[in-house]
Amino acid sequence: MGIHDWAREVLERGLDAAKQEGIGEEMALRALLSAVVERSATLRSIDDLARELEFLAVNLEPGRDYGFMRP
Repeated sequence: MGIHDWAREVLERGLDAAKQEGIGEEMALRALLSAVVERSATLRSIDDLARELEFLAVNLEPGRDYGFMRP
């Protein structure tokens, strides 16, 4: 299993647990994202983390080519 598959499985278990607690998926995802960013900031520079978050935000559209990809 790859690291991204593992992360998706952990996320699904977390969302299932949140649902059982009566927490909506959108709110749970926002809280998880906030917690991940907070924890990541203890391991990485703020600039590095901000660049990664910006890259992810700019490339949210599924199927979109990244700027560095060639046709």
